[in-house]
Amino acid sequence: MSVTACSGGSTPPPGSPPTASQNPAGSPTPSATPTPTASYKPADATGKARNVPVPELPEAAKAETKEGAMAFASYWFSLLSYGYESGDLKILGTVTSSACEPCEKAKDVIQAWHSEGRWLVGGKISTPSISTEFTKSAEATYQVVVQAHQTPLTYVRADGSIARRDPQPDDTGNLLFVAFKNGAWSLVDVGRIVA
Repeated sequence: MSVTACSGGSTPPPGSPPTASQNPAGSPTPSATPTPTASYKPADATGKARNVPVPELPEAAKAETKEGAMAFASYWFSLLSYGYESGDLKILGTVTSSACEPCEKAKDVIQAWHSEGRWLVGGKISTPSISTEFTKSAEATYQVVVQAHQTPLTYVRADGSIARRDPQPDDTGNLLFVAFKNGAWSLVDVGRIVA
């Protein structure tokens, strides 16, 4: 049963143009208005970051393949970067072993500086180079080599004063130990590669 306008007229056949009684001249045709999305604002000297885009797990990172291991490594660093910027470590925690000491130290710093009104400016991480031989170890982990680049980090107190500024760090080589269990990747440990 089709619903018609209250004019009592019949419903026009599909594809026929609207008549004047259905859309009188001068009245706009209603259209759906897009819901405005809050815009992203990076942290700065005036306040915390807002509406930081949450990293999405790449499709490739859902498979136990060489490409999957590398996609997961990139995703893991994007979650760490998101944590520095937003203070939100929930997703990072679900894909990171609590036995990873360097990970726990980084999380402690992030949590401390996103509490009591404090915040961090900068610290965004990118991964210009990722590679792996994709050989499973006896511990059922794969090693992934990641070059990480992090922007300078500024630690801001609740009153807006600067507590500390870290200079631009050198790009670091990281060795990630990742495992694929129950259909998902997780980070078991990470170490720094020293030349």
